[in-house]
Amino acid sequence: MAEKKTKLVEIKTKPTSANVENFINNVKDEQQRKDSFVLLEMMKKATGEEPILWSSSVIGFGNKRYKSPTTGREVDWLRIGFSPRKANLSLYISIGIKEHEAALKKLGKHKTGVGCLYINKLEDIDLNVLKGMVDASVNRK
Repeated sequence: MAEKKTKLVEIKTKPTSANVENFINNVKDEQQRKDSFVLLEMMKKATGEEPILWSSSVIGFGNKRYKSPTTGREVDWLRIGFSPRKANLSLYISIGIKEHEAALKKLGKHKTGVGCLYINKLEDIDLNVLKGMVDASVNRK
C-alpha cells in the first residue's frame, strides 16, 4: 500500500504575541476569570512552558504537529490549552478525548466533544482528576 503524502494545513487559529494575563483579566464573567487563572497555573506547571494566546481566545502551551492517519494532513496546534468561552470553559487536553475515558467517569459535571472537554466551572469537577488528565496529556508522546 502506498504511503500517503503529508500536507501541512494552514489553520486560522495561530499563536499571537498578545498578553495572556491581560486577556484573562478582560473575561467578563468573574467565575470564569478566576477559573482561568487556576487553569493557567495548572497547565503552566504541567508543561513547564509559558502560555501563548492563540488567535483571540485560546490559551495554549507548547506546540505540536498533529497528523491525520486517514488523510495524511498535518496541522500545527497547541499541545494543551483552554479557552474561557461564553457558555463554558473549553479545555484542549487531547486530540482524542476518549483516551481519558476512565478519568472522565470520576471528573464530575462536564461534556465532551471530539477533542474538547467542556466545563461550566471548576467547582463542578474534581481538580485532582483534571490535573491527572492534564499531566497524562503532557506526558503522552
